Amino acid sequence: MAKVAFLGLGVMGYPMAGHLAAAGHEVVVYNRTTAKAEAWTGEHSGSHAATPREAAEGCDFVMACVGNDDDLRSVCLGEDGAFAGMGSGAIFVDHTTVSAAVTRELYAAAKEIGVGFVDAPVSGGQAGAENGQLGIMCGGDEDIYARAEPVMAAYAKVCKRLGESASGQLTKMVNQICIAGLMQGLSEALNFADKAGLDGKAVVEVISAGAAGSWQMSNRYETMIDDEFDLGFAVDWMRKDLGICLKTGDEIGAPMPVTALVDQFYKDVQAMGGGRWDTSSLIKRLRALS
Repeated sequence: MAKVAFLGLGVMGYPMAGHLAAAGHEVVVYNRTTAKAEAWTGEHSGSHAATPREAAEGCDFVMACVGNDDDLRSVCLGEDGAFAGMGSGAIFVDHTTVSAAVTRELYAAAKEIGVGFVDAPVSGGQAGAENGQLGIMCGGDEDIYARAEPVMAAYAKVCKRLGESASGQLTKMVNQICIAGLMQGLSEALNFADKAGLDGKAVVEVISAGAAGSWQMSNRYETMIDDEFDLGFAVDWMRKDLGICLKTGDEIGAPMPVTALVDQFYKDVQAMGGGRWDTSSLIKRLRALS
């Protein structure tokens, strides 16, 4: 068992930190909103700290799951940042979805002070975090990853190192590109079924057993048909992720016309007031056009 800090107690980080405590690790949490950290310690064994630095002091591992590049820099760097409190040989594991550029920047900064750094974005949504069934895609030094993997096992369904620093973030971009296209296709299909006078749920029962089947279809078709969109990863966050994907695609020469189009469709959903709806809400845009 290890002493572990967890920075960021959002819809993903809160249950992930809980799994670490349940696994027997000594956990100290930090959250920008202290009330959330106090709520967590009311439910789980562990403590909370006032700053990332205080949380990180004396820890073997520091996990983070925050919002974006700037949020990640703020919990890592500076006088109150986690790096200032970490000792040589400790390991920082970043579960945030961020750019490859900030990952490489922080990997280098960590290396300078003798701290290991693993980029480890996750997939599986809020349900995956709560059930401890996340897919974790990792980048970083092989020996550092090998030490961190047993700790991440507390909330992982699958955890794999894909290569050097930023490989995890690049793989998460692949994941989000796939989801964008699949979600739009599923939205169009269910809307088509409705307009054609078909029973959408009966249709999915048949086609999900064949080549059209997907995780999105199995887990979201009923709520999409029932017009319920409060089940996970928000449109605002998806647009943040797709912005990273599209910028990186431009940099490496990988055209993504479908992803760019779906990103604009999500922009339309935001304009409808759906920034906090989950990503399956693309179907609402189609219904509004019909």
